Amino acid sequence: MSQSPAESVTVAIDEETTAKRLDKALADALPGLSRARLRTLIEAGQVCLLETGATILDPSAKVKPGQTWQVTIPPPEDPTPKGEDIPLTVVYEDDDLIVIDKPAGLVVHPAPGHAGGTLVNALIAHCGDSLSGIGGARRPGIVHRLDKDTSGLLVAAKNDEAHQGLSDQFAVHSIERAYIALCWTAPRPRSGTIDLPLGRSKHNRLQIAVQEHGGKEAATHYEVKDLFGPRHDPWASLVECRLQTGRTHQIRVHMTHIGHPLLGDPVYGRGKMVGGLPKGAREAIQAFERQALHAGILGFDHPISGNPLKFESKLPHDMLALMAALAA
Repeated sequence: MSQSPAESVTVAIDEETTAKRLDKALADALPGLSRARLRTLIEAGQVCLLETGATILDPSAKVKPGQTWQVTIPPPEDPTPKGEDIPLTVVYEDDDLIVIDKPAGLVVHPAPGHAGGTLVNALIAHCGDSLSGIGGARRPGIVHRLDKDTSGLLVAAKNDEAHQGLSDQFAVHSIERAYIALCWTAPRPRSGTIDLPLGRSKHNRLQIAVQEHGGKEAATHYEVKDLFGPRHDPWASLVECRLQTGRTHQIRVHMTHIGHPLLGDPVYGRGKMVGGLPKGAREAIQAFERQALHAGILGFDHPISGNPLKFESKLPHDMLALMAALAA
């Protein structure tokens, strides 16, 4: 397949331009390119001042009225991850973004140990030529992730402008995200907020832990929706968790910290300690092979049109079966 030629655009700096930095001025004039993308182009020698022909490599260089800048935009590179024909449940799709209902077991992004077979590989194959490229590569823009064994809703951008718009919403915590979790016993009070900073565990760098000093702000709003077992001393509970922030493993760590880890959680859970439970519930928990967590609601403003979007995903069969066994 032949490669598209590079595109060149010019930007005139006039008296109304308020930005002082080159990357900011170009981003204001070229809404289809994110500021991060423009910084990369500047540092790669793709931006020059037409009056002098000088190539400028410093994104913080000062601009002046009367200048004209030329930006060369290379064609999207072939992505490092390759497209793979992996079935996807597409909830919504347009020219700018795609919303997927991810099954448990699917890794979101290629990483050591998971070079292929990921959601990114599937999206590259599914979207094809509709991917105009994120950061110069023909790949989807992943602005948030779900753990491999967490199921549910996830949005990915198809171009730089949509990627920037979604990233901005995540940065200011305006995205609506609600998860359903099955937890050991039940929190008291039955609703509340866990506002505890999170960071890498000092004892195990592969885990996240609540930090007494430092760490990143993390807040989870929870509400118990159902109880399983005796009402005064339930074995488990169905808990809705709404994210104010979106830190790695946030719900899993927060719920464990207050004494109610997720059923099936292999990292932060309490294993298969099921003594005292009825046989059916005991066997169902022992057979459940992931953390019982599902991203059920995802809401945001469309990054291009501004229209509000909200999506809901029903609980997957494995969690429904576990709930039925707990309730029997």
